[in-house]
Amino acid sequence: MTRYDNIDALLQRAGQPLGTTGWHLVDQARINTFAEATGDHQWIHVDEERAAAESPFQTTIAHGMLTLSLCATFLSELVEVDGVGLVINAGLNKVRLRAPVPAGARVRGAATLLEARRMAGGCRVVVQMRVEIEGETRPACVADWVLVFQQ
Repeated sequence: MTRYDNIDALLQRAGQPLGTTGWHLVDQARINTFAEATGDHQWIHVDEERAAAESPFQTTIAHGMLTLSLCATFLSELVEVDGVGLVINAGLNKVRLRAPVPAGARVRGAATLLEARRMAGGCRVVVQMRVEIEGETRPACVADWVLVFQQ
């Protein structure tokens, strides 16, 4: 994790990589927990026998929204800014789910600070998050995430 002394130190990183996280396991238990939390029990995610027999992936896969939601975990592993009391998720400019995450795969986040600007009481940033799958060349997800850091 990189710790920034203040918002101005983060602003100076605009256009630069913020780093890459460690690997995180996306196992069937995590997928099932996400299905319970969201009510999305589509068989391709939770029915291991059917997925093995009928899915083109021959296994269950993580929900696209589970893959996207891991970006919050990844950002908290990469960045901490002193003097910030609150970080607000302001939405997403662009999201692409490029490859499925099979159950049992490991993923990591790679972040780049695309834009950053000062605003009253803090700053607004756009962070591009890439969710990479171990052993794969194509990312699972690429998302431009808008965040507001408030002091």
